[in-house]
Amino acid sequence: MKKVLMIAVMLLSCVTFSFAQSEAKIKFDKLTYDFGTFTVSNPVQEASFSFTNEGKSPLVINQVVTSCGCTVATYTKKPIAPGQAGVIKVKYNGTGRFPSHIKKMITVRTNGVPEMVRLYVEGDMVEDKK
Repeated sequence: MKKVLMIAVMLLSCVTFSFAQSEAKIKFDKLTYDFGTFTVSNPVQEASFSFTNEGKSPLVINQVVTSCGCTVATYTKKPIAPGQAGVIKVKYNGTGRFPSHIKKMITVRTNGVPEMVRLYVEGDMVEDKK
């Protein structure tokens, strides 16, 4: 009985390990994008975050959520094959906001490893020079 139980545990471990090896894996070129300094008269700023699927199965982005309504993200909706790349585009609109330092978070949820990644856009919006 002990031998059967031990064989079952070993078999389960091997199957679990093989599934873990075949997961999708997301890898971003960068996690933070700095807009630098921009003016109130030019409040709309855009950033792109490129990523690659370094895993062995298709990568699916399930959800991209921004921390503020002033930030909108668009992303690749179709599955990304192993070795292929995708992009998440982020647009910040500071219209009607006071000049200040901004830092906004974008949360990306995937079927891969890691399941959740946080991206950031930041910059300094300043008054127009007179």
